[in-house]
Amino acid sequence: MTERYLNVIDVEATCWEGKTPPGQASEIIEIGLCVLDSVTLERVDKHSILVRPERSTVSEFCTRLTTLTPEQVAGGIDFAAACELLRTVHHAAERPWVSWGDYDRRQFERQCAATGVAYPFGDRHTNAKRRFSESRGTTQRFGMAEALEVTGLPLEGTHHRGGDDAWNIANLVLDMMRRGTW
Repeated sequence: MTERYLNVIDVEATCWEGKTPPGQASEIIEIGLCVLDSVTLERVDKHSILVRPERSTVSEFCTRLTTLTPEQVAGGIDFAAACELLRTVHHAAERPWVSWGDYDRRQFERQCAATGVAYPFGDRHTNAKRRFSESRGTTQRFGMAEALEVTGLPLEGTHHRGGDDAWNIANLVLDMMRRGTW
């Protein structure tokens, strides 16, 4: 039996042009979440959770990439509260979850290990980037925007914003479900 609801997750994290500056570590600054209903084949919920970094700052490069400013993320919740929100409100430990590639899963694992925060997800993770390639019969890995172009789906919202990217990834998953390749 397939689970009815899937959580599609996309994170944005502090980043820099070139090497990470001394004393800083890449941290999640936004968790995008889209709930996908696998029965009705609809995207039913969309969230953007801003997370206040504790061991890094938002660089100008990061703002150019994500549009997130230091002031915006300073108003976010701390990482532990964000993980608790995922667990309690969004059923992250019970629902299967999806991300585009393994970066998001690994970033959560690294940050949870570094901070002592309990990992919010269960073990039912699907790498949608890999699944997309398999569904197309290729080993080529497509970025999310490129995959949308390949399928003829529009990029909705702002690329490199967690909520919008999760929404777009969910649309790619829905396309695979409709084609019977998920």
